[in-house]
Amino acid sequence: MNPNKALWEKGDFTRIASSMRESGDALVESLGVGPGMKVLDLGCGDGTTAIPEAQRGAEVLGVDIAANLVEAANRRAREFGLANCRFQEGDASNLEGLADDSFDLVVSIFGAMFAPRPMDVAREMLRVTKPGGRVVMGNWIPGDPTLVAQILKISAAFSPPPPEGFVSPMLWGVEDEVAARFGAAGAPRENIAFARETYVFNYPHQPAALVDAFRDYYGPTMNAFEAARKDGRDGALLDQLYGLFEAQNTSADKGKTSIPATFLKVTVTAP
Repeated sequence: MNPNKALWEKGDFTRIASSMRESGDALVESLGVGPGMKVLDLGCGDGTTAIPEAQRGAEVLGVDIAANLVEAANRRAREFGLANCRFQEGDASNLEGLADDSFDLVVSIFGAMFAPRPMDVAREMLRVTKPGGRVVMGNWIPGDPTLVAQILKISAAFSPPPPEGFVSPMLWGVEDEVAARFGAAGAPRENIAFARETYVFNYPHQPAALVDAFRDYYGPTMNAFEAARKDGRDGALLDQLYGLFEAQNTSADKGKTSIPATFLKVTVTAP
């Protein structure tokens, strides 16, 4: 099996995505999505941004590599009565079956950044975007002190080294790297804009419960715990994550969790 597919089918990201709905909706609102637009949501998960896009009247196709998340997304679309939103399996590195110049907007929020072959990802996203349309990515930033970058940093410290030739997904959070990738795909530098924005994880239980969800259902963290158990370090990993989530929780109600995370918003206007 494709290792990336195995990673994201390993757990159940819907358990994490429930904490991401409010910021997903706010992000979509900021993009000006509306009726008549054709939108591709890439690495869509169970529809955290795709569902709000469809609720605003766009015709939305969500693509994700994980079969379980595609199934969950289609189920959510049916529950919301959204006939203008459908989901299918696919690989951001190779969007076979999707024609050139098909979409007004291609969105990938913390999705396509995890796909292998990033140069292919940039090329494919631009290929399916109409001239003058937009590609919008949300990408975590390496070394950032906020939540998700720190989860991934801590997890990496307890995991075996990546295979030879591995390209870190966190490079999608480095402006010069992103500009080079889209530049190689044909977008001039003046068509690429960057902004640092905040995504908030809101969870109706205390931070330790959200840590437990990451431990049990988020592929990268699950792998870190499996590796840590082999040499008896899983307790240390858990303690570090508990400490991180507690320290970053901004909720006034300590029985609930609200943790902001900084990300790099990338906007590319297709030539």
